Amino acid sequence: MRSLGADLRALRKARGLTLNDLAQALGRSVGWLSQVERDLSEPSISDLRAIAGAFDVPMSFLFAHASAPAEEQGIIVREGSRRRMGSGEEGLIEELLSPDLSDDFEVIHSTFRPGSKMQRPATRPTQEVGYVVSGRLDLSIGGQEFTVGPGDSFRIRHETYAWANPYDAPCVAIWVIAPPVY
Repeated sequence: MRSLGADLRALRKARGLTLNDLAQALGRSVGWLSQVERDLSEPSISDLRAIAGAFDVPMSFLFAHASAPAEEQGIIVREGSRRRMGSGEEGLIEELLSPDLSDDFEVIHSTFRPGSKMQRPATRPTQEVGYVVSGRLDLSIGGQEFTVGPGDSFRIRHETYAWANPYDAPCVAIWVIAPPVY
C-alpha cells in the first residue's frame, strides 16, 4: 500500500530536490521531512498547505489516499476519486490516473477547455506520450507545429512544447510521463 509519505518522496525526487532543498523551502528540518516521507510523522494542515505550495499542486492532491478502501489503495483508482493536479488556470484540468507517484512513470487524464492556451512554452526532463481521446489540440513540439485529433498520439522527449485548444469543443488526452513530475 502506498502512502502520502511515499508520494511526497517520489514527487521530491522527480522534481530533482534533495531532502535539504525541500526542508529549507518549507522552513522545517531535514529530520522532520524524512520522518514524514517514511510515514513516521504526520504533517499538520499548515505543513500540508506549505508542501502543496512547494510542489504547485492543490491540497486535495495530498488527501486522496484516504478516499479508497484499504484493499484498493495503491491498486485501483475510481473515476470519482482521481487526484486533481495543478490550478487549472490555463484551462487545463489534469487528474492522476496512476494510484500513486511511486512508479517509474505516471498516467494523467487531461481536459483542455475550448479556447484555452498554454501561456509559456515549457521544457521538462521527461519522456511523454499523449493519446487524444476526443477533440482537437494544436501542439508545438521542438519547433514543429501539429494538430492532433481523436485516435492520434504524440511524443515529447526533453523538447520545448506548447499546446492550444482554439476549437469549440474540449480536448481529452491521456498522457504517460516518465519520470513522474507531479
